[in-house]
Order: sequence, then C-alpha cells, then structure tokens
Amino acid sequence: MKSKQAGHRISRMLVVLAATSVIAAACGSDSKPSDTTTAATQPAATTPAATEPAATEPAATEPATTEAPGTTVAASSALDTNGDGKVVFGIAAAGPADDGAYYQAVVDAAKELSKDNGFEDPIVVDNIQAADAATAIGDLAQQGVDVIIVGASEIAEPLPDLISQYPDVFWYCNCGAGFPENPGLAQSTDDGAQIAYTAGYATGIKLKEKGGDSAVFIGCCDLGFEKQSYMAFELGLKAVDPAYTNTYVPTGDFPFDFDNTANATAALQTAVDNGADAVYPYLGGAHRPVVQAANDAGLITMSAGSSKVCEATEELHYDIAVKFDGGDYVRAIMKLIIDGKFKEGDTKKFEVGVDPEPGAVICNATADEQAQMDAVYKQIADGDLAEALGKISAEAFAQG
Repeated sequence: MKSKQAGHRISRMLVVLAATSVIAAACGSDSKPSDTTTAATQPAATTPAATEPAATEPAATEPATTEAPGTTVAASSALDTNGDGKVVFGIAAAGPADDGAYYQAVVDAAKELSKDNGFEDPIVVDNIQAADAATAIGDLAQQGVDVIIVGASEIAEPLPDLISQYPDVFWYCNCGAGFPENPGLAQSTDDGAQIAYTAGYATGIKLKEKGGDSAVFIGCCDLGFEKQSYMAFELGLKAVDPAYTNTYVPTGDFPFDFDNTANATAALQTAVDNGADAVYPYLGGAHRPVVQAANDAGLITMSAGSSKVCEATEELHYDIAVKFDGGDYVRAIMKLIIDGKFKEGDTKKFEVGVDPEPGAVICNATADEQAQMDAVYKQIADGDLAEALGKISAEAFAQG
C-alpha cells in the first residue's frame, strides 16, 4: 500500500507533468499534440499581470526568457520523490537492452522521455532472469530511481513484495497478458491473440503476392503466451488461404529464453531447407540475427514488437511490423498520466483497432494491402473475431 506521502507525490506529478508539453507532443495522436501544445502555452499568454512586478524587478523577467528550462525544473522538483535533486527512471528488462526488438523499445522510450525533459539518464538493468528478478529489481530500487519500468510480466512475480518495500517509487509494468492488480502498480496489457492474428493475415497477403504457402514461427519454449500467438497467427494466415501452413519451432531453454541465437538461426536454416517462405522471429536477443539470415534467404519477415522497422533508417529489411511496442505503450501511458486518466493501481489494455499502438502493419503497403488490413482491424474492433480468438487464448493458457 502506498503511504500518504506517496499519494501526495503522485498528485504533484500529475499536476506538473501536465505542464510538460514536450512529452505530450511526443505521445499524442495527430490531433492531440496541437491540443496539448495550446493548453501548455496558454498560461504564458494569460500572464500579462505578472509583467507588472517585472517592470520594477528586472530579475523577474528571466523566467519569461527561459520558459522551457523552467518547466523542466518544476517537473524535476515534483518527480524527485527521494529528494536527491534528480529525476531518474529505472528500467528492468528481461532481455538485452540493445536487442533491436521488444526489450530495446522500452529502454529507448525511457531515454527519449528523459532527454526531452532534462532528466538524468535512465538506469537500465537488462538480461534479468526470472529467478533473479527480486534481487535485480530490488537493487535497482536502491539506486536513487523515482520511477521503475518493468519491461515484461516474465520478471514481474516479485513486484508485490518490492512495492511494499519501496512504496515511494512509482511502479509501472508493461505486463503483456496481464498481472494481478495491485494498488501500487500501474500496468499496461494487450491481447496477444488479436495482434498475432493481424500478423498472420498480413503474412498471408504477402505470401499470396510472392506465390509461397508456408511460414515458420520461431520462439522460445512453448510458453502459454507463445501458444496464444502462434495459434492466432495461424488462424490469420489461413483466413487468407486455408492451404497455408505454419510451423512452430522452440529454440530456447525453459523458461523465457528468447536469446538463443545459435539455435534460432539453425532453426531458420532448417525451415529454409524445408521450403519455408516466411518467418515470424518471435524472439528477443536472437531476433535481429534471425532477421538478417531471413533477409539473406529472401524470406518474408517481420518484427516482434517494434513499431519502427518500416522506417527508412532501419538497416535490415522487414516486410511487416508486428507492433506490441513497449516504448509506444510507455509514451501512451505518459500521455494518460498527463491527462490525469492513469494512476498507480490502474491498468490500460491496448486493443487492436481501438488503440493505434498494437497490431501488424505492412511496410510500404499498397492501397489494396492497406484496405485489406483495415478490414481486419475493423473485424477485431467490432468483436467479429472475439469468440475464435477467445477460444485460442483459453486453450493456450490452459495448457500452460
């Protein structure tokens, strides 16, 4: 449970963050940035009265010329929950912070938000094993951090005890399929079946264009959320053509080993030898090496989380971005905090077709490709696939 002091601290954070227009602009939709920018600039436009003292107090004119640094100082003061004069985000990642995929997305978002608001560089602890999570995250909490972002539910088990031990830290978990509610924990979730279905459908579209008929889904260890994803991926694939096939290949050691590059690239080579036309590398540290090998083999390939792979700056080639980008979620959550709509104890579920963050997109889509994907998004948003995807989720998690 949070102390009253922590509750007051969160209230101050919401008030001051509302004035931090840099984050708001970065996190909003196409229409939101202009709204938040207007709101942020209005106080300056309505402070003529403050110029009267300025006429007799020359020093008072300085804040008017240093408005942006002034808001950063104010934000720093409100978010400095441990009183050390700094604002520091702590990130706990289950995999490599530079994997170019799921784990790195959260780290990059925290760094961006910190830089934009004049905060200290985040403290990142990565490659955390589930068995070591309590110690690793506890150590992070003792390093002067004000906010801890836990990047995945696979390392979230010790959070209830940690929240009790460190009640003045603002705790946020990007918890995927979800984590038990806790009044001291803000979290975001998504629907892996919805996302994977769109990935499978997008892959089916590209297979039809290429003339192929088979895909391989390379993962870790047949965990429940993996089953949910590859079963829904296959359903989406077959929605384009029932003759299309999908094969799941586990390449890691149980549990949560998505970083076994040697096994993953060997699995891809076997798939190529067996005639695979597309690959979904549902991986962490092994993701980019597999994508590189898939590029060399000429396979249709996609991201596993990152929403940035369609950008021109991406060095590897991706046909599809399968978006469940933890960085996008962090930015969106910050926007909700700014608007006073998200607090510790709350859970935000990101839904395909409702929220812009999750779901597969075809890179450089043609008008016809985009129309097909738009129709699938609408089906999901309208609930047309809820029963089928719900059955997949129930089966996947019942099996473990």
